Amino acid sequence: MEGLIMAGQMLLGLSILVGLHEFGHFAAAKYFKIRVDKFYIFFDFLFPLPGVMNFALFKKKIGETEYGLGWFPLGGYVAIHGMIDETQDADSLAAEPQPNEFRSKPAWQRLIVMLGGIIMNVITGIVIFSLLTFKYGESYLPVTEVRYGVDVSELGKKLGFQRGDKIVKINGQPFTDFEDIYGVEALLGTDAYYTVDRSGQLVDVPVPNNLMDDLTDAKERFVTPLVAFTIEQVYAGTPAAKAGLQANDKILKVGSQPVPFFSDLQKALRVNANKVEHPSLLQRFLNWIRGVKPKRLTSNTTTLLVERAGKQLTLPVLIDEDGKIGFKPKLLIKEGARNYNFVQSVGVGTKQAFAVITTQIAGFKKIFSGEASLSKSLGGPVEIAQQYGGQWDWLRFWTLTGMLSMVLAFMNLLPIPALDGGHVIFLLYEMIAGRKPSDRFLENAQKVGMVLILSLMAYVLIIKQIINAIG
Repeated sequence: MEGLIMAGQMLLGLSILVGLHEFGHFAAAKYFKIRVDKFYIFFDFLFPLPGVMNFALFKKKIGETEYGLGWFPLGGYVAIHGMIDETQDADSLAAEPQPNEFRSKPAWQRLIVMLGGIIMNVITGIVIFSLLTFKYGESYLPVTEVRYGVDVSELGKKLGFQRGDKIVKINGQPFTDFEDIYGVEALLGTDAYYTVDRSGQLVDVPVPNNLMDDLTDAKERFVTPLVAFTIEQVYAGTPAAKAGLQANDKILKVGSQPVPFFSDLQKALRVNANKVEHPSLLQRFLNWIRGVKPKRLTSNTTTLLVERAGKQLTLPVLIDEDGKIGFKPKLLIKEGARNYNFVQSVGVGTKQAFAVITTQIAGFKKIFSGEASLSKSLGGPVEIAQQYGGQWDWLRFWTLTGMLSMVLAFMNLLPIPALDGGHVIFLLYEMIAGRKPSDRFLENAQKVGMVLILSLMAYVLIIKQIINAIG
C-alpha cells in the first residue's frame, strides 16, 4: 500500500507540474495567435518516436487543438504548429510559412513562447512556497530547544568550542534562532565573539578575523545541535530495511559505540562504513555481464542495538560506503514558526523558491569539480517517489512539488538542444546575428539533444539501477 501511495503522489505531483509547464507554452502561443495542434499530459506515443504506439487514454478536440492524456508517463508536450520539435521535423515544414505558424512570428515572440513553460514553473514554485509560508509560517530552531548543547567539528574545536557548549549570546546579544550562529554578523564581523554556557560558567569564544578561509575549506559546520532521535521511516531495499529496522525504533548503539544523538549516529556509521573498489563504469558493466561482483575492501557486518516497544534488540547491518543505512530520522526537537501576512509570505516564499535553484547550481558545480558523484546526485522516479513517502502528507507533498517545479524550470533552461534552453540559445543567436539557423540544422540539433536526454534517462532509469544492484 505504501508503494501505491508513493507512486500516486509522484504521478500527481509530476502531472500538475508537466501540465502547468506545457500550459505556459500553450498560453504564450495562443496569445501571439500561433496555432497549437495538441496539448498532452504525458505522451501519446512511445517517446521519442512520434509514429510508434500512437494512442491516448483520453482525448478531445476543442477548436483547433486536441487535448489529451497520453499513456507514456514521462513528461508531456504541446505540438505548436510550424515548430521543429520531437513531433515535427524539417521535412514536415517544407511548405511556405503560414501566418499562424511558430516559424512565421518575430524572434522575440518565439522566445517568449519557449520561455513560457519555464516561467510558469517558476511562478508555480513561488506560489506554492508563498502559500505554504502564509499557512504554516516559516520554521526555525529556537536556541532554547538546543538543551543538550552543540557537537563540535574540527573547525569548531580550533575556534575554541567544546562538545556540550550552549551558545547563549552573539556579540554580547541574546538571540532566538539557532541559525543566527552561522550569520554574517557572527562569522564575518570585526572582533565578533560567541558567549557559551560551559558547565554553568559563561565563556567567550572569539571569532578570528581571518575565519573566511577556514569556512571555505571546511566540509561541515563548526557546530551542530545535539539532538535525540528515533526512526521515522525506513526506505525499502536499503541496509536498514534488510537489517529489520522499523519506524519508531530508537538506535542506542552502533557496534559498541553509544549514539544518544543524531550526530553521534552519523559519525559511528561513517566509522563503520564498508569500503568497495571503484572500477570504471565500463568495467562494472562488463563485470555485471560476467556475474563478477566488485570486491569489498572491507566487509564488516556491524550491529545496531535498538530499543523497540520497551525491549532491546540487536540487528546486524552492513553499512554502505557513504556511512548510510537508508532511513529518515525523526529529530526529537520542537521547531518554532514565524508567521507572516500575505505580502510578507510572497517575499519569503520567493526566497525559498530561488534557494532551490541556488542549491541546484551548487550541486552541478560539485559534480563537475569531482567533489560529488554523478550517480549519487541524480535521482529517478524511484528516488522521487521515496521522497514523497508512503504516507499522504499534504505539507510534504506541496513542499516537494514546489521544489520539483523549480528544479524542472532550472533543468529546462539548460542549453541542451531539445530542451527549452536549447531553443532559447538558437533564438538569442538569431536575434543577435540577424539570421536564424536553417531548419535542417535545427532538426539535427534536436536529434543530438534527444540522444543526450535519452542517454541521461537511460542512465537514471536503467544503468544506475544496474550499478546499484551489482554493488
